[in-house]
Amino acid sequence: MTPEAKPKGSPVPSDKTNNGLYGRDILSVNQFSKQDLEYIFKVSKEMRTLVERFGSADLLQGKILANLFYEPSTRTSSSFIAAMERLGGKVIPIHGVKYSSVSKGESLPDTVRTLEAYADVIAIRHPEVGSAAIAAHYAKVPVINAGDGVGEHPTQALLDLFTILEEMGRIDGLRIAMVGDLKYGRTVHSLARLLRHYDVEMVFVSPDILRMPKHILEEVTERGQKYEETDNLQDTISNVDVLYVTRVQKERFEDLSEYERVKGFYIVDDEIMKKAKKDMIVMHPLPRVGEIAYTVDNDPRAAYFRQVRNGMFVRMALLAAVLGKA
Repeated sequence: MTPEAKPKGSPVPSDKTNNGLYGRDILSVNQFSKQDLEYIFKVSKEMRTLVERFGSADLLQGKILANLFYEPSTRTSSSFIAAMERLGGKVIPIHGVKYSSVSKGESLPDTVRTLEAYADVIAIRHPEVGSAAIAAHYAKVPVINAGDGVGEHPTQALLDLFTILEEMGRIDGLRIAMVGDLKYGRTVHSLARLLRHYDVEMVFVSPDILRMPKHILEEVTERGQKYEETDNLQDTISNVDVLYVTRVQKERFEDLSEYERVKGFYIVDDEIMKKAKKDMIVMHPLPRVGEIAYTVDNDPRAAYFRQVRNGMFVRMALLAAVLGKA
């Protein structure tokens, strides 16, 4: 059984730390209330202003982040590093874990107990569901889940929701389509859960073997939200406000023949974009592997690179909050 994360200490009631996140782990989107989301987005906007005006600050000077990545990552890892360094902190980057003590058989609990001796916060990406919660159980410093297998990716979901808010000016009343690999895509799992706090309609577009897991659909309906399932992108794109596209994740397939069958199932190109609303946006957690044509990059509705930059602001907000500096 996966142990529950334990609190890292009680927040001190002051302007800097009385934010509900001080000293806490960031493991799942289920831990956030709507009030938490509003707070995180408010601080994220402040972080964007800080970067645009000054480039960096010394809010986290003297603090150290351990970036523990058991899986390859470009955007998430770089985003955490940039966020910490923009705030004046330092980073211990741990990639290519096969070259570390883990390759000698060191357990995850021992690894995080070692890192907490050096760092004030740990960001972890791991291929196994529940790994972040295990790390949090043993670590005395805050642990941030940077993706655990096919489970969750809470910081990605937060930046996705922040992007929707910034691009559309609202979240309530939107019709949001998630397209592609909904079975293995941890980003869409987390985003669907966060959207339960809002009055939205969701459309899940996928081939049959990559449908959204049943337990996610049950969580959505528990809040009384409407959703549709379809495999037809052509008929869907004309009446949605947000098109959230995901890649088919080859690394999650045990049978590669199934991957070959569905890898090119959906391709968003200039022709299909002609059917979309003039004020809709296209999002993608990246990397893409052919599901969005490069020509779409020039369309002002293509928001995925703005989405990437928003990730740095959201992670700056989270790091400052859990370390009591927001």
